[in-house]
Amino acid sequence: MGTEGDSFPLMEVNTGDPEASEPWDYVLVADRRGQRATRQAHRQLQFLEELKRKGFRYKMMEDGEKVFFGIRAESRIFDLYRTLLMESEGPGSRTQPAGPAPIPASTRIRIVNFVLNNTTAAGDTLDDLVKSGVFETRFVLHKGQDDLRKEWAQWRRVLRPQPIDDIRDYFGEKVALYFAWLGWYTYMLVPAAAVGLLVFLSGFALFNASQISKEICEAHDILLCPRGDHSRRYQQLSDTCTFAKLTHLFDNEGTVVFAIFMALWATVFLEIWKRQRARVVLHWDLYGWDEDQEEMALQLINHRDYQLRPHQHSYLRSSVILILSVLMICLMIGMAHLLVVYRVLAAALFNSTLLFQEEQVTTAVVVTGALFHYVVILIMTKVNKCVALKLCDFEKPRTFSERESKFTTKFFTLQFFAHFSSLIYIAFILGRINGHPGKSVRLAGLWKLEECHLSGCMMDLFLQMAIIMGLKQTLSNCAEYLGPWLAYKCRLMRFKLGRASGDPELRDMQHNYLLNPVNTFSLFDEFMEMMIQYGFTTIFVAAFPLAPLLALISNLVEIRLDAIKMVRLQRRLVPRKAKDIGTWLQVLETIGVLAVIANGMVIAFTSEFIPRVVYKYHYGPCRLGAQPAVDCLTGYVNHSLSVFYTKDFQDPVQAEGSENITECRYRDYRDTQDYSLSEQFWVLLAIRLLFLILFEHVALCIKLIAAWFVPDVPQSVKNKVLEEKYRALRDKMCSSSKSTDV
Repeated sequence: MGTEGDSFPLMEVNTGDPEASEPWDYVLVADRRGQRATRQAHRQLQFLEELKRKGFRYKMMEDGEKVFFGIRAESRIFDLYRTLLMESEGPGSRTQPAGPAPIPASTRIRIVNFVLNNTTAAGDTLDDLVKSGVFETRFVLHKGQDDLRKEWAQWRRVLRPQPIDDIRDYFGEKVALYFAWLGWYTYMLVPAAAVGLLVFLSGFALFNASQISKEICEAHDILLCPRGDHSRRYQQLSDTCTFAKLTHLFDNEGTVVFAIFMALWATVFLEIWKRQRARVVLHWDLYGWDEDQEEMALQLINHRDYQLRPHQHSYLRSSVILILSVLMICLMIGMAHLLVVYRVLAAALFNSTLLFQEEQVTTAVVVTGALFHYVVILIMTKVNKCVALKLCDFEKPRTFSERESKFTTKFFTLQFFAHFSSLIYIAFILGRINGHPGKSVRLAGLWKLEECHLSGCMMDLFLQMAIIMGLKQTLSNCAEYLGPWLAYKCRLMRFKLGRASGDPELRDMQHNYLLNPVNTFSLFDEFMEMMIQYGFTTIFVAAFPLAPLLALISNLVEIRLDAIKMVRLQRRLVPRKAKDIGTWLQVLETIGVLAVIANGMVIAFTSEFIPRVVYKYHYGPCRLGAQPAVDCLTGYVNHSLSVFYTKDFQDPVQAEGSENITECRYRDYRDTQDYSLSEQFWVLLAIRLLFLILFEHVALCIKLIAAWFVPDVPQSVKNKVLEEKYRALRDKMCSSSKSTDV
């Protein structure tokens, strides 16, 4: 390695290997200044010599600032892998091949990456050496990606099918299954987006024909009670005419049908995806592949004396993890309460500083509250990831795949509450604990709690969903693309101003070094982003029927964005083998069940669907039978507003014009004498609960029937597997008969 201060000559170890002309499997990079430290150089040499003993050769090349080590494994490592897993690649590989098949590049990289990351020299792993600065980084070279650049990683290919087999050959099965799932999810969003858009546009057809909107727009003589503390102006109900019409776009009779449709859609989407996955896995000859067997084989390749690590379970550790997880969930719920505090204080501030007109204050609070929630989500995402990692380390999973599965469950649970806790508050709590005019519930005894929008709580939920989902899709996609692109361009410009090698091999390593780094979470983050989007697309979709359309547009961009990022802007991901999307499938099924419950509760408790139906058949003019000349909802607006007498205000002097007004109206079902909850409120509550139970049972039954009706595995796949098993047994029987005859 030379003495301190020496420069390193261009050298190659084991140059006599017949594979010397082949590309490198892996590249390690060290800072040239670090080579001058004797201890650093000694640790580096120890690690490289340990790799050499395991059957690797390496070549060291340097430019002005960096030292690059090309790593390549000898063929005997892959011969051992082929021997150990000869019959684990699936039914199609059970017959003995005529000769040794070449090891795919993705398999080579996966094996080399495993051995490198599990190699220990003088007690130091590769991660330890990177953290201590012995090596700066490590990566896999991009080689042979030209076809993917032309056919996949281009914006003009946005509507073309994805080359899943080529993606698998280059990035491995894990990445290929992600894009196969994302492509199928995007394809299935087309009918959901079409139905959601139809439900939304059907509201336009009745934009001016709705009886409720007509009554609100003509209610010039109905005054709404003052809502704020600082401005006590009585507002005409007709002032909310525009918002009443807009609310009817997504709070109409089609909402219930669309919610049931989305429950069925989510089930059909998952069931058909399982069938798609089975076909793809059989095509890849991985139907019988076992992940545990693969990991044990890699451990044996790395250490011949590897001892099996058995499964373990500790009730103490599980209890501690459960308690800590509950505390973190409580923190997420606390973040929702922080949003409540913000909205209350913002309402008081906007009213007092004259930044907005009084009728604009509620809308301003909703919009800024959604922006505040988006910022909280960004912060808590980083916190949740750190907490989930610490909990996984404490649990001590047996293998990397088990660790990934446990981390997925913990991180998604925390992220779910971070994203949806404020929506739960708006949908089911906002405006329901405020009391009534003259006796309002106050925060810390000072500030009046926020109320729903004048047109109803569905408008608050719609705006919150639209803003958060719009920001998450647009800003996240822009940051996801522009961030790596700008970082790569800046590094490239600095490099061109500095040094450039004439050696094509070294130049290739330099180019890959300048690309954006990748890590274990690179693909995980893409999956998590899609799971959260799937949650927004299905949960609370009754309040925001345009969610599938936004998700469809976003996914068309996301597929090509991820492709360009992986092929052009990032270092090559280490290929990983898989035959399904793992724990994410259980996450999708859980979201589907939560969507049924949430949408049922939105229709029952947040929308005006149940009060309208009850009025139509129990209180309205059609309660004794249909009357063609009269709309069945005539009088509903007056029926749904309670009366408050201005003399009962605690501070009537502050109310503007109170000397000429004797009563005002507010949204609730209360008695006019003592303002207690009226009989109509309890009748509505009972019917709401009954509807919720019926809706959930019907929707869940539809999901179960759809899941039973669509088999997870196509019969053609089952028959193919059966034929392969039968052929293998016949071959063994024939071989046995021949040996007996001899």
